[in-house]
Amino acid sequence: MIFFPLVGAIALASLTIMEKIVLRKRKIKITLFQTATFFAAVLVMLPFLYFFWKLEPQALNPLNILIFLGIILVSVFANIFSFFALKGEKVSNLEPALIMEPLFTILLAILFSFFAAELYQRNLQVIIPAIIAGLALVISHIKKEHIHFNKYFLAAIAGSFLFALELVMSKLILNYYSPLSFYFFRCSAVFLLSYLFFRPKFSEIDIKLRGKIFLIGFLWVLYRIIVYYGYLLFGVIFTTLIIMLGPVFVYLFARIFLKEKLNWKNILASIIIIACIVYVLI
Repeated sequence: MIFFPLVGAIALASLTIMEKIVLRKRKIKITLFQTATFFAAVLVMLPFLYFFWKLEPQALNPLNILIFLGIILVSVFANIFSFFALKGEKVSNLEPALIMEPLFTILLAILFSFFAAELYQRNLQVIIPAIIAGLALVISHIKKEHIHFNKYFLAAIAGSFLFALELVMSKLILNYYSPLSFYFFRCSAVFLLSYLFFRPKFSEIDIKLRGKIFLIGFLWVLYRIIVYYGYLLFGVIFTTLIIMLGPVFVYLFARIFLKEKLNWKNILASIIIIACIVYVLI
């Protein structure tokens, strides 16, 4: 079962590379790309809902409905902040802020554990290696010339924090859904709100690009469902630690497919992350 988060890390790396390829070669607005990909994710999940549908009566408890609405609201604002940052600043300059999401997830899971200890890990043998790996990942992306604490960089940090908050909040009610049905509700709501907010023109997407967006939507579904299953089986912190292998695979795939050079910080961070995971597994 430990291979599920590993597959999620590979899916995340493949997703990152695919998004870079599409956005680099095609002139497409990020708002249109975001809305279309959420729609693609919803379409991908539709045929599987019959087999993996789950909605426990507890999900309809007023408190749990409020938590779910909070998750959707946080998701919408996370996307808005990320869109604002990406619209006004280069991705390379935002990378140190965007890569903070795993560390935020771990720290928030620790905070939530004081209020719901049965749902979140408080094992120091997992927490300490996870924090070390998260810090190594963030520090490896810090470059003095790229850090400008302007409104776009701060928006990117806010987006990373809100995405992490959404994931940690999801654990509170995830047991009442299947990972597929939960992500279906989440994507459907965010798609509708994104469509109403951005009003994108789908006619601007050609046939070839639609195929790539559909593939990215599929990878989104694969990644998030694996993450949710990881939360249910292994806990938030351990799953996040394994998922941090995603950037390691990104470095590898970028070297193979994009011919990008690796620097010593990337290599060192990869070694630290792998060492932390091996320590926890042993």
